[in-house]
Amino acid sequence: MAANVMPVRFNRKDALALWHDVTLSSVRASDQALSPRQLVILTSIYLETGPHTVRSLAQKMGLTKSPVIRAIDQLEARKLLRRCADPRDKRSIIIERTAQGTNYLSQFADNIRKNLKNTGQVA
Repeated sequence: MAANVMPVRFNRKDALALWHDVTLSSVRASDQALSPRQLVILTSIYLETGPHTVRSLAQKMGLTKSPVIRAIDQLEARKLLRRCADPRDKRSIIIERTAQGTNYLSQFADNIRKNLKNTGQVA
């Protein structure tokens, strides 16, 4: 957490209400509402240093590769990420960011900030 950011404390009901409001706003704002699995994969690729592979994402999530591949297929079809050959090992495929994915997550982050501000707990 950044040094200049104060942590927000929520009770369980407030935390669930915030998650509900963010999710509801996301569903209303976009025809590309993502499943929790898809959102974890997408945010992992954008927040964590790569390279990202199906195997590394599956390990992180504690899943087999099959459900991760299905989620990546759906995200790639929506152009929120892409598969590319690893330049260091052409047999390996890495998962990369796209401009549309960056835009989606920027809007999602703005939605979180707006809903957090609406709780009155953050200036």
